[in-house]
Amino acid sequence: MKSPFLDKLIERIDRLDSQSIQAQFLRLARERGLLETIFQTIQEGVIVIDGEGRMTYANRAAEKLMGFSASMAKGRPVSSFFHDIDWDRILQFDAGEWSKLVSREIEITYPQHRFLSFYLVPLPADEDEEQQGAVMMLRDITGDREQEATVLESERLNAVKLLAAGVAHEIGNPLNALNIHLQLLEREIGALPEDSSRELRELVGVASEEVSRLDLIITQFLRAIRPSKPTLVKVKPDDLLKQTLALLKQEIGNRDVSVELVIPETVPVIPVDKDQIKQAFFNIIRNAFQAMPDGGSLTISISTSDRFVAISFRDTGTGIEPEDLGSIFEPYHTTKPDGSGLGLMIVQRIVQDHGGQIEVLSKPEKGTVITILLPLVDRKARLLRSPKDAQ
Repeated sequence: MKSPFLDKLIERIDRLDSQSIQAQFLRLARERGLLETIFQTIQEGVIVIDGEGRMTYANRAAEKLMGFSASMAKGRPVSSFFHDIDWDRILQFDAGEWSKLVSREIEITYPQHRFLSFYLVPLPADEDEEQQGAVMMLRDITGDREQEATVLESERLNAVKLLAAGVAHEIGNPLNALNIHLQLLEREIGALPEDSSRELRELVGVASEEVSRLDLIITQFLRAIRPSKPTLVKVKPDDLLKQTLALLKQEIGNRDVSVELVIPETVPVIPVDKDQIKQAFFNIIRNAFQAMPDGGSLTISISTSDRFVAISFRDTGTGIEPEDLGSIFEPYHTTKPDGSGLGLMIVQRIVQDHGGQIEVLSKPEKGTVITILLPLVDRKARLLRSPKDAQ
């Protein structure tokens, strides 16, 4: 693509003396150097394409975004770097069509996964050229996409928290009514003869225990999904485990699942929020049961290191597919038809709020091991020894 300025300079070159020619070329060099500096320092990628769709120039930003060398890419068709775009049609746009052309977004995987936004600006064709060229401007919008996804995920999470809190509250109202009527029924049964009331009293007792269990589950659930600061008290984690299993006693009895506790003789006390940690244990154990629909075994063991108490839950269930491992803590992610996808998300939040860690090992059809690491002390803030004290 020729330059009109160069054409005029060449036409007049025979009428210029040597000093004028030198001055004109120095001016060209300065202007080119200034433009080159500007193009090489801007963060947007700049690619110049000639009328036949070949790349004639690319700045450093374009090289970095697309992972090529400008010297190697020069003269190559731009279609070899940007696929699925009808370059022949685009480069033949007339002025009216160019005004309608909007920017597009593309996804690339090399040299790294990015989302790019680009738009094209036409270059005027010379009188002896049939096709015009174009300048492509590239901008990295990966950060914008990630920020947008984070905001959307936060909004979705807040929405599900509000929904869950509302549903739990609505469930609580009929539970209170059931509890009151069970108490009234128990009084009526008390007026019956002992022989005929014993079995009825046992049935009402079971129903009352189940209503109380549901009420406790809802209370723990609400505490878990609401971003409340843990109220730390020092307890033994094995005591919380036993309390959680007591809540699940009825479900354990209805399933063909054996539960084994492997607890050392000495278990240290740790600072935790009792209700939140029991909720985390409850969610993990329920997930393990659901992963063993045809029966199996769940082994819960406790071990201690210098920094953490580790509580491991090993089941013999269906396991987790490798492609799903990275998503199990995401909200709404579930492989169960009737699952909410919130259980492990709540577990992760509770453990993180306690300054702990969570590990997952799983093999399809071999089972899953989920380990919660809870710190021996509250590690959110600790005093450092001053240099004077260290002497």
